[in-house]
Formats: sequence, structure tokens, C-alpha cells
Amino acid sequence: MTALKIKPILALTMGDPVGVGPEIMALALTDPEIYQVCRPLIIGDLPALERACRSWAPQQQIQVADRPGAGRYEPGTLDLLALSRLAPADLEYGRPTAAGGAAMVSYILTAIDLCLQEEVAGMVTGPISKVAMNLAGYAYPGHTELLADRTKTPEVVMMLAGGEFRVVLATIHCALATVPERLTSEGILRLCRLTSKALEKDFGLVAPRLGVAALNPHAGEGGMFGREEEEIIAPALSRGRAEGLNLEGPFPADTLFWRHAQGEFAAIVCMYHDQGLIPLKLLHFMDAVNVTLGLPIIRTSVDHGTAYDLAGSGKAHPGSLKAAIKMAAEMAARRSGGRD
Repeated sequence: MTALKIKPILALTMGDPVGVGPEIMALALTDPEIYQVCRPLIIGDLPALERACRSWAPQQQIQVADRPGAGRYEPGTLDLLALSRLAPADLEYGRPTAAGGAAMVSYILTAIDLCLQEEVAGMVTGPISKVAMNLAGYAYPGHTELLADRTKTPEVVMMLAGGEFRVVLATIHCALATVPERLTSEGILRLCRLTSKALEKDFGLVAPRLGVAALNPHAGEGGMFGREEEEIIAPALSRGRAEGLNLEGPFPADTLFWRHAQGEFAAIVCMYHDQGLIPLKLLHFMDAVNVTLGLPIIRTSVDHGTAYDLAGSGKAHPGSLKAAIKMAAEMAARRSGGRD
């Protein structure tokens, strides 16, 4: 007799309670397909989730659980680990507060700890406010840095994915003028190593082929438009290939993304934020997922912010959250090795 495979429990952190997080949680979990791949546990604020359900998902019932194993995990019921019950003054849409920020961070820290303790198989994060985080006394630029610090992970990579279209970034949140000075051969090589390893481990890809973008137009045109390709990027790729990594480039970015969209590469390594995110969001605006590679735990996230201008309007689209949940469930299944 074959044992029934147990679906992984995933911790879904609400994000900023005064952003779109509560409503996209309520809306995403109206999709019965979510329950076919995982058991979703929301970690967040009870009044914020109750308000979202009243307004946009009245068919949803909320069950407060005191631990992951206590959830019902069935369509029509939102299982909630209620870490906060914020006052009305801290739940005004679009207005971050210190109390809301502290609650928001507590959801993330709790989810990380549950992952490390293996009480849940992974975490999926809702959109946070860096302003609220700082108001609460946490001086992190965002989710990624908090995750790396809490898990004691020295190197992580942000990957954005829409279906099979995947991009990783050599630099992230910095002024465009500072990108060239931030690029190093060693940094690009580490990025390629970590990305290749994660694609094998969590996405089941054998010897994943990475396409690496140039920084300058026409890949520098032999040094006429810049020498970063010759002096920084190409040496990194040469060293990576000597180690057995499947790396190609540097290629002019204006053709590389088309080639990736045709399925030529497992992922694209980009030199700066907008180089990678503009084509990704052009093709996958509603279902892109942010994945943190290199962590000892599984973490996926929505690829959008708190959208304060949409919060409470019912116009926020849950597509990115649903895609993030499904991706985390797939990653968890691979890490478990199919164990029942």
C-alpha cells in the first residue's frame, strides 16, 4: 500500500498590515489549487485579516492556530498564527507605524525560526515597508538582509522568476553611477557558483546554463564603450568554466533576454537592477516571484511592494503571491526528495 504524500506546511508572512498584504493573502487562498500543493499558514495580524475578509473574501473563515500542526488547511478556512492584534490607529491603510513595523518584523522572524526548526517547510513573504521596519528600530534595507542575518548566511542571491524566465543580479539597490565600481570578478564568480548550485538543488536543473549580460552596449565593442567586459566579467566566466560551471557571455543585453525567452538559458546573470527587472516585469508583471538563493531555508516572496495606493481598494492582484506559494511548494518537494 502506497503512503499518502503529506503536503508541506508553508508559512505565509502577512507583510505590512496597512499595505495590500492582508487582502492578497485572503484572495490568493480562495484558489483551491493552493491547497493541492501545500498547507498554507498565515502569520500576521488578526484584525487586519478579518478586515480583508469582510471586504474582499467574505467566504473565507479564519481559524486562529497556536502552532503549525494545529491548522485545518482546507479551502474556505484561513489558518492564522496571530502574532498581533493591532489597534485601529495602527491599521490605517497606507500609514506605517512603529507598532505595525514591530509586528511586521515579528512575522518574518517567527517564520524563519519555524523553518530552521523544521516545523514548516518554507516561507513565503508578503510585501513589507522599509519605513515601518526602521520606525520599529530594525535598520535593515529589506527582507533579504534580515533573512541572511537571522540565518547566519554570509552570501545570498536575489533571483526574480516568472515561469522559466529567471534573472539574478550582480548589484541590487544602488545608484546606477556606482555599478561599475561595485562589479568585481570574484563577486560575479560567487554569484554564478551560488546560482548554479541553487538551480540544481531547488529547481532540479542539471548543469544549468547561465547567460551572462554585458554591462555596456554591444558588450563594450572591444573596449570602445567600456572595458568592464574584458577586465571584470570575462575573467570571472573563464574561471567559472574552469571549475565546471556552464557559463556563457558576456552578451549584449539587448539580444540576451530574447534568447532567454526562447529557452536557451536556465537563468540570466544581470549587472544591475533595472537591466534584469525591466524585461522580467514586461513579460511577468502579474506573476513574478522573488526567490532568495543560498539560504538554509526556502524563501520566496511577492515581486511587488506594499502598494499603499491600492491598499483597501480590492484592486490588488494576488497573482504574484499565488506563484510564490506554488514555487515554494515545488522547492520544498525537491528538498524533501519525495519523502512521504
